[in-house]
Amino acid sequence: MDTTLLYRSAVLNVANHRTVQHLVTRRAWRFARRFVAGTTIDEALTAIDALEKDGIHGILDLLGEMVTSQQEVLEFSQLIGQHVTSFASRPYPRYLSIKLTQIGLGLDFDLMIESAKTILSTAREHDTFVRIDMEDSPRVDDTLRAFRLLREQGFDNLGLVLQSSLRRTESDLRSLLDLKPNLRIVKGAYKEPPTVAYQDKSTVDAAFVSLVKTNLAEGNHTAIATHDERIINQLQSWNAEQGIPSERVEYQMLYGIRRDLQRRLAAEGHFVRAYVPFGTQWYPYFSRRIAERPENAWFVAKALIAG
Repeated sequence: MDTTLLYRSAVLNVANHRTVQHLVTRRAWRFARRFVAGTTIDEALTAIDALEKDGIHGILDLLGEMVTSQQEVLEFSQLIGQHVTSFASRPYPRYLSIKLTQIGLGLDFDLMIESAKTILSTAREHDTFVRIDMEDSPRVDDTLRAFRLLREQGFDNLGLVLQSSLRRTESDLRSLLDLKPNLRIVKGAYKEPPTVAYQDKSTVDAAFVSLVKTNLAEGNHTAIATHDERIINQLQSWNAEQGIPSERVEYQMLYGIRRDLQRRLAAEGHFVRAYVPFGTQWYPYFSRRIAERPENAWFVAKALIAG
């Protein structure tokens, strides 16, 4: 296994222990604020205001996943709807990210679809685009099924995320092309077994580039979600060679990561968005960010020791 993916796997294994979670949530919030805009919608919108000053647009994301009751589904759906309305008070391009396990995927598929339709209807009223995040591999089939169903019911303000680390993704993308999908291509942040996911960085990177090219070549809007300048430069050169219209391409990055690169791309005239997560359920998201770089784990370790 590639050393980068080996490190990520080890960190995610540790992060799943309750004792570790308890310690981190108690002592590492100050460091977590580097990646999480806050716990409230007001804090998230303040973060988006700051990004807009640099020409970077925000992706609003209420953290939380894997709900276990209909009451939680109702609460998340209502909150997300309220956040859409709050975001509408800003004169910016409005964009929302949701996880289907927030609104019932894994609990009741039909309940999840009804919740998604309610959110999408509210978003459409407020000229807001909604992106469905792709979660771990057991959720892929139902996520693809939900995306197709919602698009076929007329929700054009809807996009999807695909992960280049999964072996199946090239086939999944081709199965969606009839929908002319607006896709966000990511590498993937979940711990997955070798049977379903590539285990070396070079293969994941090559798959990422291939997926972006495939969707753009089909004339579809594509969000290139990476902080890797080498990949960004490679795709910019390819886009120029192929004559890909700039309005079909955007660059998406995570809040708190490579702010310099985000500002540079925006200053060069590229459309850039930053994923702005917020909410009280920040630990799962934060643990995936720690798993991405050894330096992040070291900062958290120091925070825990300092108490």
